[in-house]
Amino acid sequence: MNRRETVLALVALGFVPLTATAQQAGKVWRIGFLALGSGPREYDKAFIEGLRSLGYVEGRNLSIEYRWAAGKAERLPELAVELVRLKVDVIVTVATAASAAAKGATGTIPIVFAMAADPVGAGLVASLARPGGNVTGLSVQSTEIAAKQLQLIREVLPKATRIAILAYKGALTVSLFLEQVRAAAKTMGITLFVHEVNEAEPLTGAFAAMERERTQALLVQASPFAFDHRERIIGLAAQHRLATMFSPPASMDTVGLMYYGPSGQEMHRRAAYYVDRIFKGAKPSDLPVEQPTKFELVINLKTAKALGLTIPQSLLARADEVIR
Repeated sequence: MNRRETVLALVALGFVPLTATAQQAGKVWRIGFLALGSGPREYDKAFIEGLRSLGYVEGRNLSIEYRWAAGKAERLPELAVELVRLKVDVIVTVATAASAAAKGATGTIPIVFAMAADPVGAGLVASLARPGGNVTGLSVQSTEIAAKQLQLIREVLPKATRIAILAYKGALTVSLFLEQVRAAAKTMGITLFVHEVNEAEPLTGAFAAMERERTQALLVQASPFAFDHRERIIGLAAQHRLATMFSPPASMDTVGLMYYGPSGQEMHRRAAYYVDRIFKGAKPSDLPVEQPTKFELVINLKTAKALGLTIPQSLLARADEVIR
């Protein structure tokens, strides 16, 4: 009697639960995870938690192949090809560049982007409502975010008219980000000083230039680069006494002065829903791209005190998190 016949016989005798045989016979789904960053973040853990809530557990019915580009966008196409060769069931991407690399590597394996800025402008999807092709996911695109961030800086520094921008040089979406922030600054009478970097070494020079330009605050574009080098950026901002609106925090102590933007954890958790739908037979082309519904405002009072700033009570009352 072979193993299968033995299991069936035991089931018939009531010795083995039916769920046990279902798990043994069930498929082990394979996910390829492609990110521009250099390692797992809290957001990535939220994605795993989202999968677990839907019944997918690593080592039981799920296997995940991770590929990290360590901030080197030029590595993404090669890493994407590796995942395609492994014949994963779906590729989950973090960062627009990772999504573009995955799309360039396959036109058949479903791709879900957990966070992508302007997926239409970047050529990832035909439209948000009808993505078409094999790519869908969640977009952080919002023309209101840049204006809101500048408005919040103005609430803390009412007289600020000179604001620096630290952008990720070479990013597919940097032009959209700068277009948005420039449009918002123009209506508010703010002069912008843009510094584009994609390596850690030029950061010191960029901050020295900000001091020469007499900038009063800094807005950091959300990017894997900013995340990976957050401590250095925050340290330099403190050294040059710049009130900083930072990218999504890794922890509440790495937020600079403020953060305002979509909840990265919620978006990654929602990405698990897309993966589940695809595993159950849905096509990416039939799954509309979603935009964030939850935005977070985080304020660091310790940083405010170090800068000699007083945060208005009206602003503190609106914050989702306050670091004291």
